[in-house]
Amino acid sequence: MKDTAHPAPTAADSVYRQLKKQIIARCRQPGDRLREETIAKELDVSRTPVREAIRRLTAEGLATLIPNAGARLVRPTREEIVDTYEVREHLECLAARKAAASVTPEQLDALQALIDEEERIFEEKNFEAYLDVNNRFHRTLAAASGNPVLAGVIGNLATRTSVFMLFYDTFFDMQTNPSLDEHRALLKALRAHDGERAAQLMKVHLTLSATSLQSGESEAREAGA
Repeated sequence: MKDTAHPAPTAADSVYRQLKKQIIARCRQPGDRLREETIAKELDVSRTPVREAIRRLTAEGLATLIPNAGARLVRPTREEIVDTYEVREHLECLAARKAAASVTPEQLDALQALIDEEERIFEEKNFEAYLDVNNRFHRTLAAASGNPVLAGVIGNLATRTSVFMLFYDTFFDMQTNPSLDEHRALLKALRAHDGERAAQLMKVHLTLSATSLQSGESEAREAGA
């Protein structure tokens, strides 16, 4: 009997995973062309699964299709990082302040579990899993605000930020993870129902994240100059 719950990976799945690994390993740089024929030869597949894999990268915001020129990896700019984090700061500080007043014991437990998972994943140096758990922490905190519209917008911004992190984060150079302590401090403020403290900590957390990504963008730009 076939396992319909877990279908076998397709050729497109395999190409997608390999391209994603190359991006994470910095083997492909922001702005690089994604030539279907070249990738197909490199991975020994036809162009059809390559085309589908590129569509998936495009849907995730990692690539862009240029009319009559094929696809390229996106090249997030310093201005995009600054603008996105400016919006995140306002919205996530609001969410943290509201969450401190309305967070439930179950949500506090969920946030603690995510911090524990984040610690384990960082030790394993699994960057893709780290991005996922980091996003889930911010989404869970936003949901605790009790405002689903606010939580939805924050979730979309977190997804956008993941693109920046894939290209510019210094994850593999870090010996310790400063986000862990920042997340722990946020959770402590939520447990104490201290809205102003939670908002202040969120502001510092996002400011440090934005500064780190801007440095990564500068290094990538200089390396490609």
